[in-house]
Amino acid sequence: MSEIKVTINGVSVTGKSGSTILEIATENGIHIPTLCYDERVKLYGACGICTVEVEGIPKLLRACSAKATDGMIITTNSDRIKRSRKVALELLLSDHTGDCRGPCMLNCPAGTDCQEYVKLIGQGDYKGAVRVIKEKLPLPSSIGRVCPHPCEDACRRQMVEDPIAIAWLKSFAGDADLASDDTFRPDIEPDTGKKVAIIGGGPAGLTAAYFLRTMGHSVVILEAMPKMGGMLRYGIPQYRLPKDVVDKEVAEIESLGVEMKNNVRIGKDISFEEIQSSYDAVVVAIGAWTSSPMGIKGEELEGVYGGIDFLGKFALGETINVGEKVAVVGGGNTAMDACRTAVRLGAKEVYVFYRRTRAEMPAADIEIEEAQEEGVDFRFLTNPVEILSKDGKVSGVKVQKMELGEPDSSGRRRPVAVEGAFEDIELDSFIMAIGQYANTDGFDAIEKTGWGTISADEHSFRTSIDNVFAVGDATNNGADIAIAAIGEAHKAAIVINHFLDGADIPYKKPYYVKQEFTQEHFEDKPKQHRVKMPHISPEERKTNFEEIVLGFSEEEARKEASRCLDCGCHDYYDCKLIRYSNDCDVEPERFEGEKHERELIEINPKIEHNPDKCVLCGLCVRVCEEEVGKNVLGLLNRGFDSVVNPMFEDEQTQEFCTKCGKCVELCPTGALKLL
Repeated sequence: MSEIKVTINGVSVTGKSGSTILEIATENGIHIPTLCYDERVKLYGACGICTVEVEGIPKLLRACSAKATDGMIITTNSDRIKRSRKVALELLLSDHTGDCRGPCMLNCPAGTDCQEYVKLIGQGDYKGAVRVIKEKLPLPSSIGRVCPHPCEDACRRQMVEDPIAIAWLKSFAGDADLASDDTFRPDIEPDTGKKVAIIGGGPAGLTAAYFLRTMGHSVVILEAMPKMGGMLRYGIPQYRLPKDVVDKEVAEIESLGVEMKNNVRIGKDISFEEIQSSYDAVVVAIGAWTSSPMGIKGEELEGVYGGIDFLGKFALGETINVGEKVAVVGGGNTAMDACRTAVRLGAKEVYVFYRRTRAEMPAADIEIEEAQEEGVDFRFLTNPVEILSKDGKVSGVKVQKMELGEPDSSGRRRPVAVEGAFEDIELDSFIMAIGQYANTDGFDAIEKTGWGTISADEHSFRTSIDNVFAVGDATNNGADIAIAAIGEAHKAAIVINHFLDGADIPYKKPYYVKQEFTQEHFEDKPKQHRVKMPHISPEERKTNFEEIVLGFSEEEARKEASRCLDCGCHDYYDCKLIRYSNDCDVEPERFEGEKHERELIEINPKIEHNPDKCVLCGLCVRVCEEEVGKNVLGLLNRGFDSVVNPMFEDEQTQEFCTKCGKCVELCPTGALKLL
């Protein structure tokens, strides 16, 4: 067989005459995507993904079947080809149903693979679980304790009884790793010679530092406070997050070679301009440390605190005399932390004023319940209108009764004052925990939003200054939960890594296929209620700042992890369909129409077929016939209703089929699964 020369994407390559374009490209290390081709079976040309352009030929050719000829000039990635592939993929996806990833992961702002690390914990592989967690966030022990776990809000196990305790399992795995003699260490790329300064040592700053260091860059964190940790250290009380846990996780990051400098205030100890000119990239992750005022009379009085200020003062060891009667205004977790801290400081009467009802309260249910157990008096539909004083100090508060009116822009019913319904309540201290915002003093050079936050592009995280990026609570819409800041920081680290390499590649949210479920889908699942986290009793815990949860035992953790329904696709990392779909920025909703909803098919006791994931590439049928020689599988029905189905089910065939598995090996979409 003679040799021919062709040009592919401007590169001259050789191949054997009679070979297809795809074969020659593959032999020369040039990838052309395809779903239905494998060298072990005959050509099929079903998927339409491998199209290429050949100079002099007006139509696109399928590389898997088109023979190459000497002198051919071939293009594999033109705009025309990409459009063609995109349409082909969108048509395939129009009747493809399943879960690429579990809903827990999709609802996690950091994109943590909850399903995988929960599975590994169930198998007793705690270090493997930490490895999976740290692919997205470097603080599992801390975040597992304090995260309001949106992952659990999406957990389908609650359609059976209770969601999986995903957050507690995260902290369990993190704690097991910290207690070991061989803690997990990520691989670190060779040094790049690039220097990055991160301003702020909270969750976002620590996360950015962790990932940028693993990418081989020299990283320094500049933190204004005496210790690293940000709000994890200074905004969350010891009873929820022990500071030695924060210390250990910070030390793990430092051990990777991250330089940490404390007590460095921008604009005082060093100018922002000096930092910006001394480093290849700068990440601003300063958080939101200033409590929002209420704008009512008496806020300047002695005994009035902002929620974050109050918690920070206590964390710094400052003496705070709250007195015997304390009121906290607000409905979030900061308000819960403040009222429960006041209880532990000896207050006899602690109120929480919230102008809506319990149903609208954004704080975690467990935080509200535990505060009530500790004696906090919740006054719903109550709004302070004036802080009362005596001798320049807080003496009480005037509150107004509220009622709910029409929904506001957030969808919650707007609280409306009840005319003339006032009450005076005696107080010694008044804590405002209605929100927080960033203090951007010293960052005048960076463009701000209308809200006074740092303006940063939501996809590139770039600010108005070329080499300066910003993430977390100080940017755009302001304060959010810690896991959201961590998610931004991880994405930003990837973008910054490209930037330091000379490329401008913004973050792009991946496309995933999703499936909707109802309780009826899980009616056959036996009920196995959530393992309860052991707590210290309210009577004991409200007298001290010891951690109130005792943690899962290994047996409890593995039992809880075993409840996972394993929602995401088993073949996600090897799925060609989803990989190519993301490469082509698919929009399958353009071809929305009727979709099948079919039962799973048992090929044999060891192999399961999901026809709703199948794209009818034919690989399984062909490999069974052509390579294995068994003809176990075939196509049943015609057209839109075609489905891969077992053709022979005799005992001998079943036994052989159980040992083979080549059909599963070749499936490009995870439609076939080994049980």
